[in-house]
Amino acid sequence: MMTANRLGNLVQELQALTGDPTKGLPEEVFLYASQITPLVNVDLLIRDEANGVLLTWRDDGHYDAGWHVPGGIIRFRETFSDRIHAVARQELGASVVHDSAPIAINQVIHPTNTIRGHFVSLLFACRLASPLAETLAAHVPPAKDQWQWHKTCPKNLIPVHHMYRPYLFA
Repeated sequence: MMTANRLGNLVQELQALTGDPTKGLPEEVFLYASQITPLVNVDLLIRDEANGVLLTWRDDGHYDAGWHVPGGIIRFRETFSDRIHAVARQELGASVVHDSAPIAINQVIHPTNTIRGHFVSLLFACRLASPLAETLAAHVPPAKDQWQWHKTCPKNLIPVHHMYRPYLFA
């Protein structure tokens, strides 16, 4: 059993190696944190009367490859709004406006994942405030981090995002 003093020293060493957590964490620290605490993320529901729902292709090894609602994990001392805008820039090359409160809050506990296996997911209704980056538009087959409009639910929507079906394709 580890003594409190040894554990304290290890925590101090880890803090020294981590850097500024508001800028994100080193991958190893982030993955460890995801093993010991739930993660909070925002998901962006972007609908367009003419085009349907905007989804992005995910292929990161944590879940099977497939379409998903754009989203991201909130960093330390980051607001919901800041993460929503960062996701829009990073995943869509665009800016958005969003409602002030989420339209859905879900708890996701993956039955077998010990890394990135527990989330509190906040779904925000968003509207595009600028054009999408055409360089990120999906091709056939889609590649990681590309976007595409969908008028119906794709067969390869990642399973965890089926919780959003009532909002996506009502």
